[in-house]
Amino acid sequence: MTLRDHIAELRNRLLISVLAIVLLTVVGYVFYDQALDFLVKPFRTGVAQLIADNSGGKVPELTFNNVTSPFTFQIKISLVFGLILAAPVWLYELWAFIAPGLHRSERRWAFLFAGIATPLFAAGLAVAYWTLPKGIAILIGFTPDFAQNLITLPEYLDFVLRTMLVFGIAFLLPLVVVLLNIVGIVPAKALAKFRPYIILAIFIFGAVATPSGDPFSLMFLALPMCALFFASEIIARILDKRKARKAEALLAD
Repeated sequence: MTLRDHIAELRNRLLISVLAIVLLTVVGYVFYDQALDFLVKPFRTGVAQLIADNSGGKVPELTFNNVTSPFTFQIKISLVFGLILAAPVWLYELWAFIAPGLHRSERRWAFLFAGIATPLFAAGLAVAYWTLPKGIAILIGFTPDFAQNLITLPEYLDFVLRTMLVFGIAFLLPLVVVLLNIVGIVPAKALAKFRPYIILAIFIFGAVATPSGDPFSLMFLALPMCALFFASEIIARILDKRKARKAEALLAD
């Protein structure tokens, strides 16, 4: 293909992706109430836990701070869900544009890592959503009795999305480790040697990365990351043994 053909193909695939996002954003706008209930549920659950543990005091509330916020917030929610729902379309268009330039073995590895990364990322999102109520309850619990905690919905949405994104990316750790091992950058021996420092770095990352900052969320991020790191170390050892056997076979020939 000529450069002009590549540009035309990129334009067409971008157009398809944008149209899919726009159409599914409209779907998100139609089901805005259901989407909002899904996002607000951790807050309601966390507040209910807080009230049950410490009766009395003022109940925290979600609110807006100006006239236009409800409309812009609804558009933002719709767009977020439009991007998520349209992900299969724009990811396919991205892949279809890149794939012709890859070798067959590279395509196979790409499919493999995509198949592994998707459930890992989804597992991170699920763990984040599950831990949000406890984190919210702990953080709101620091509010003095004389103060009313009014949280704007846009700030709350940013908090939820940031937390879920951090957990989702963190759960991709084993995939990155195995990838580095495959290309020969990080051997299994190095992982074993630096294991204590890596575990310490995981806990530091968990303390810094979790927006809630509470020990509960830290543990639910750091412990699965440690378990996934141990799993990736085992896989790296297996891969290194296979590489060693292949090297020995080549030398024997």
